[in-house]
Amino acid sequence: MMHLIVLPVVLPAILAPFIIMAIRHHMDLQRIFSLAGTVALVAITLTLLAQAATGDIQVYELGNWPAPFGIVLVLDRLSALMIALTALLGLAVLLYVIGTDWDLKGRHFHPLFQFQLMGVMGAFLTGDAFNLFVFFEVLLIASYGLMIHGGGARRLRAGVQYVVYNLLGSTLFLFALGTLYAVTGTLNMADLAERVAVLPADETALIRVGAVLLLVVFAIKAAVLPLHFWLPASYANAPMPVAALFAIMTKVGAYSILRMYTLVFGPDVGSTDGLVGDWLLPAALLTLGAGTLGILGARKIGKLVAFSAIASMGTLLIAISLFTEQATGAAIYYIIHSTFATGMMFLVADLIVSRRGGIIAPGTPMAQNGLIASLFFAGAIALSGMPPLSGFIGKLLVMDGARDADQWALIWGVILIASLVTVVGFARAGSLIFWKGYEAEPPDEGTQETHPAPTSALPFVAVFGLLAGLILLSVFAGPVHDYARATAGQLFDPQEYIGAVLRGGK
Repeated sequence: MMHLIVLPVVLPAILAPFIIMAIRHHMDLQRIFSLAGTVALVAITLTLLAQAATGDIQVYELGNWPAPFGIVLVLDRLSALMIALTALLGLAVLLYVIGTDWDLKGRHFHPLFQFQLMGVMGAFLTGDAFNLFVFFEVLLIASYGLMIHGGGARRLRAGVQYVVYNLLGSTLFLFALGTLYAVTGTLNMADLAERVAVLPADETALIRVGAVLLLVVFAIKAAVLPLHFWLPASYANAPMPVAALFAIMTKVGAYSILRMYTLVFGPDVGSTDGLVGDWLLPAALLTLGAGTLGILGARKIGKLVAFSAIASMGTLLIAISLFTEQATGAAIYYIIHSTFATGMMFLVADLIVSRRGGIIAPGTPMAQNGLIASLFFAGAIALSGMPPLSGFIGKLLVMDGARDADQWALIWGVILIASLVTVVGFARAGSLIFWKGYEAEPPDEGTQETHPAPTSALPFVAVFGLLAGLILLSVFAGPVHDYARATAGQLFDPQEYIGAVLRGGK
């Protein structure tokens, strides 16, 4: 058994309490240990990604208890990609936080940051539905602490709204798990897949109820309309670097849909056949439309990027809802693009807020105006799906994946119109912030306080690092898409996964 698989969960789980108990009064040491741990995570996850690229599925049995009796972590192409993406985004965010001193604005930033990484890594690696719930709760607790980092009435109010809404999702999650366990007697994903597939017809009604409840829970996490109301206020009022880290959190919901509805409730399961597409496709189209209109009407830079995150999730979920290998390959490529692009734009938004406030209106000149304007322009190109960056390639792949769908004309029309409106929304914001004549800026009633422009180069290193990721994703779109298609093929042929978990690959 190779112990490397468990390290992405164990390393931050050990590092977070160590920072709290041993060095909580020494910020320099906190930064050193947190940064070193995150760099180690990048190295570990990239190694695991290289191993998973061969197509082998690796299983880690905690305590040497075999599935379905023990807890297992499973590494396949999809989980390896997601943990590597998390580590790379986490490193960029941490560099930015250290460079701008955001970690000095409240207590225990670095332990909460490590717990957040632990929760995300665990959610992507777990092979058990109940432990997916456990890692969701770790995410919820850590993300709430990070959301209110720095204080402020608006931030606290948005944090409470975020927690209450997600606790509702957690309650539904428990109901769903209870329903599934009552029918099947197991919550191991591979074991669930085998048992659900052979259920007699008179017992499938409860399974469908459990599948619907799970889909609602994952839709809440993925901010799908009409379950998206928590995201704009939460992300816009959170510290922008924290919101950048949260760019991976909505992907946890999308990942869970891909995992559960290809493995457990796949297309061969008659009791849940058509469940994802029948409900998720219309919701995804509405999510894209609502996010795009939010971009057009946003008056603050934080809300602008938050609504762009919603629109991005809409495009991603359109591809997932088509439930074909080709569309799923496009979705996996788009996940990478969306994570880097959204994270980058939240960091660029913080650069703007820290220099001139968050209102989208003409204001006083700010330091490094030309450089930040260029970064904003690049991020806008990426999120709106214009060439030459990876957003253009990602949307072309999604549209190509929808070519054989019955609603292809509607899907293409919504994506193209949404892209045009997004271009207009970002152009409006960019022209008001960077180009239009300067005027006295109205007071910002939000929680995003201004502070002197940082002298450290780390913030720009972080932003340019994410931009470099988008450029590399465009340059190497062919190999990345090949990996994405191979990942989709592995998802839609779950017998190898089931065999690896339950029978040691036999």
